[in-house]
Amino acid sequence: MPTTLIGVFGYVLVQLGIGLYVSRRIRTEDDYLIAGRQLGYGLGTFTIFATWFGAETCIGAAGAIYEQGLSGGTADPFGYGVCLLLMGFVFAVPLWRHKLTTLADLFRRRYSAGVERLAVVLMVPTSLLWAAAQVRAFGQVLSASSGLELSLTISLAALVVIAYTIFGGLLADAWTDLIQGLAMAVGLVVLVVVVLRDVGLEAVTAIDPARLSVVGSADVPWLLIVEDWAIPICGSVMAAELVARVIATRSPQVARRSTLMAGGLYLALGGIPVLIGLLGFTLVPDLAHPEQILPAVARQYLSPLLYTLFAGALVSAILSTVDSALLVASSLVSHNLLVPLRPGLSEAGKVWLARAGVAVFGVLAYVMALFADGVYALVEEASAFGSAGIFIVILFGLFTGIGGAMTAYATLLAGVGCWILGAYVLALPYPYVTSLAAALLTYAVAAAVEHRSGPAPSGTGRP
Repeated sequence: MPTTLIGVFGYVLVQLGIGLYVSRRIRTEDDYLIAGRQLGYGLGTFTIFATWFGAETCIGAAGAIYEQGLSGGTADPFGYGVCLLLMGFVFAVPLWRHKLTTLADLFRRRYSAGVERLAVVLMVPTSLLWAAAQVRAFGQVLSASSGLELSLTISLAALVVIAYTIFGGLLADAWTDLIQGLAMAVGLVVLVVVVLRDVGLEAVTAIDPARLSVVGSADVPWLLIVEDWAIPICGSVMAAELVARVIATRSPQVARRSTLMAGGLYLALGGIPVLIGLLGFTLVPDLAHPEQILPAVARQYLSPLLYTLFAGALVSAILSTVDSALLVASSLVSHNLLVPLRPGLSEAGKVWLARAGVAVFGVLAYVMALFADGVYALVEEASAFGSAGIFIVILFGLFTGIGGAMTAYATLLAGVGCWILGAYVLALPYPYVTSLAAALLTYAVAAAVEHRSGPAPSGTGRP
């Protein structure tokens, strides 16, 4: 469908133009990385929503539900929706009040510069996996829209994504997120109205009840259910992409309310890909690439013009997520690892250093997307890798004075070590729950040992 493909790229060019226009206001590192802490309710809500509402929901979750039924959507949209609400109710205000530039700043201020560097090493792969998921999903949409080979469309997607992100910065992202979020909301609502008008509500009531179970089957071990919910909630509530949006708002009240509104919007609109995934099993049977179920149904039921608009909205949702992931990966390395080595670096130099990082990480994300098994697998890997230790260390560091630098070191290493051992070496059935328990136990024991040894200095004095 060359017309659709041209329409999608036209949509992308408009987004690029908006991003370039807004990016002219970037003067400092804070402007580029956290929008100068000036986001209000509208921009704050939609940038948090649009940053999360991307490939994992529209492509990954819809495809997983198409294959597995409702149990395939445990992580998304349900788990990630709850994650946003948890951030709003519990973490948004304390994080905002720390006046961070990146999440890694918290590790330096609360523990030490060494802990900060270790946290960066653990968080960057997560952002890369997240970005790779979006690049692959972008490629899936282009492939479904054009009939081109998936490897070619992923390559095209990577080029667009890297160019889009380098010049944007978070302020430009926030403005384009507002437009992208509105476009995606309208696109999904139009799609579900058209599909239900065509197939009737009888098609919904005729869905096989076995596909409506959120746990899959009655004999699923309860620990496996805990595992499925813990990964998106505990593994993502401290995602650096989410924290960056929260701390970019203009007040703690805006941070909390924007996150809660984004969580509600996420759950409401996330129900549409869920429904399409359930209906798609009968509407488009034997689909070669299950992750293409949403664009496949849209192509089948929408007119060429509406399909072009929908595909553009879908690409918008993906772009709003991938730019966040690449920006965060670059910011962690540039702000927390490289800038401290050059204390006299100008603000313009810091911005260009972050932009160069976006290009490097964009290429790495492209390679990962090209050889990945699927979008959903990348998203789950991104949520689980190293996040158990990160979550425990931030939880104690944010709300208690228990534990110092050595405790944080031990907990971070225990969390990622247990995850790698459990997931890849021993093939444990519950690797994330195991790593979470190991991180919690390690923090408790190490903090007790550190307390008996006497108080250790925390932080480095660098703001």
